[in-house]
Amino acid sequence: MTGARAEDMHRLYVGEVMHMRLRPFRHQFRYRVFTALLDIDALESAESRLMKVDRFGLFSFHRKDHGPRDGSALRPWAERLLREAGRPAPARIRLLSMPRLLGYAFNPLSVFFCEDPAGRLESVIYEVKNTFGDQIPYVLSAEPGADGAVRHEQGKAMFVSPFIGMDQTYRFTIRPPDERLAIRIRQHDAEGDWLIATQTGRARALTDGALLRLAFTHPLAAFKVIAAIHWQALKLWLKGARFTRYPGADAAFRGVEGREARTET
Repeated sequence: MTGARAEDMHRLYVGEVMHMRLRPFRHQFRYRVFTALLDIDALESAESRLMKVDRFGLFSFHRKDHGPRDGSALRPWAERLLREAGRPAPARIRLLSMPRLLGYAFNPLSVFFCEDPAGRLESVIYEVKNTFGDQIPYVLSAEPGADGAVRHEQGKAMFVSPFIGMDQTYRFTIRPPDERLAIRIRQHDAEGDWLIATQTGRARALTDGALLRLAFTHPLAAFKVIAAIHWQALKLWLKGARFTRYPGADAAFRGVEGREARTET
């Protein structure tokens, strides 16, 4: 990576998130969103007048928002998880997440793309957060199918939505990020699908010009994520969705494996 240009290591994706609840009634919403794809070994090269690393800026990325959430380097944390899962140490790790805007961001899902020396995706770490401050990583191998997409199935191990129980399985479909971003999650139980969520986007260079445009076209994006979660929860409750109270930090995880995988602030 020596001598590589920042635009070759980092980029933006501008697009939308869609959620469609299927049971016990249909409920769907969409909102515009942008995310950054950053090489975690070269974060300082993403710094600019509008993007800061580990300090306040119009846009910023903070290591403490991810991984061990103590502000330390992210690679040792990722390599430890990969090693424990029997996965190889990657040559490059790129993290997809929403940067902070005016000091704030909430990422329900962040994705660590772990690549081999040839640049092929070999492992994925899905970092899932809930609104109660809990976080869990799901570490999975990445084997593209004939269509180039990577598909994963993972049992739910952390309380997320107060309207969906723990006896659920995630089915992830994801493509290695290129000119387009495409992530799909189908959440289901023994009776079928509960929820379908997608995130799509088109790549843009991570430049001050692009960030300035986002500040005008998506001025409340970082705040809209958390606001949309609570607004849609209210609408679901008004429609009659059954509410499950947050069980508390220790009970928010199903089984020993979920608790061991948990990281805290």
